[in-house]
Amino acid sequence: MILLCHGDREYLRAPGAELHTDLGMLTVPDDVENGDVLETHLGTEFVARELRGPDLFNHLERTGAPMMPRDIGLVVGHTGAAADDRVLDAGTGTGVLSAYLGRLGASVTTYEQDPEFAEVARENMVTAGVEDRVDVRTGDITDDLDSLTGGEPFDLLTLDTEDAPEIVASAPNLLADGGYVAVYSPFIENSRKTVAAAEEAGLSGVETIETIQREMTFDDRGSRPSTAGVGHTGYLTFARHS
Repeated sequence: MILLCHGDREYLRAPGAELHTDLGMLTVPDDVENGDVLETHLGTEFVARELRGPDLFNHLERTGAPMMPRDIGLVVGHTGAAADDRVLDAGTGTGVLSAYLGRLGASVTTYEQDPEFAEVARENMVTAGVEDRVDVRTGDITDDLDSLTGGEPFDLLTLDTEDAPEIVASAPNLLADGGYVAVYSPFIENSRKTVAAAEEAGLSGVETIETIQREMTFDDRGSRPSTAGVGHTGYLTFARHS
């Protein structure tokens, strides 16, 4: 897939596909490359651009509210997620986190209970170019915990589910020594339960942080945080198996 960009306007298309807009029509060449300039029949120029992380957030098909880039950045930064890591994820949703981790080179197994959501997530992995590194499974991860603990341990466990505390309780049997747990929750009550489960399981370095980000506004009168939008997204709990 390639992004066709003209100013603030972006369109996601596959090589060989057509683009029809009020700016004209064009056919994306099969051999299109990043940086190519394509012209519509009306003479409007579009720049072809390869997908990167922020583009995934903006252009993957959504089945709900996806994890924000700010939260994904904290997950990667706090756990050191990297190429060749084995990641076990639950609560796939749109699949933005799995796509980011796959593009880092990690091997991801992710569970989504809703069959329609899971199918959309699989399509999104193709769009992101990580379908060979992200295995989207339909079902409840708690049903497979026994079989998952019998194989090669995971380096990272990422959860965005209401039953995260139950899964965290099994983290020592799922993770390699030094492996991390990262749990996202929109509600602090579930984070509290997750912390209790992590401590009961003997995990170390247990901490919960709130994600808040404020955009700055600059004008002739001065500079200040923007009053638009909501800075808070959710709570992230981290722990480590040692």
